[in-house]
Amino acid sequence: MIKNIKERIIGASGSVSGVASILGSWQVCHNICLAIVAILSIIGITVVGMPLLFLTKLAVPFWTAAFILLLITYGLYIKKKCISKKLIIFNSGLIIAGMPFKQVQTFSPALRAAGGILVSISIYLFIKDKIKTRNRRKK
Repeated sequence: MIKNIKERIIGASGSVSGVASILGSWQVCHNICLAIVAILSIIGITVVGMPLLFLTKLAVPFWTAAFILLLITYGLYIKKKCISKKLIIFNSGLIIAGMPFKQVQTFSPALRAAGGILVSISIYLFIKDKIKTRNRRKK
């Protein structure tokens, strides 16, 4: 029972790492903001400006927290082998794609492409394993 809870906590920390890395990306924050403005306008509330602009100031701390959590998750994977490789690849891709530092903004398209490729690879591996498991159960 305790082992199951520990595995869930470790898995959740990996997921938090991935989500925090995406929050570090300005483009995602911008799109979320636009979606909120659109939803509010549908129900009759007019908003001028960007209501979530304050999140751009928190992009670097969110990304840093996500990176630290990824390092912890990777350390646990090396030590205990209790975390999915696909999850680590997925989170690494999200963190690479969501890098918010001004010094790397000129490489932003390349970083998003590299992160997207890692995310795509992890999704492909996940689907491949699910299909393989399903085929074994049928036989």
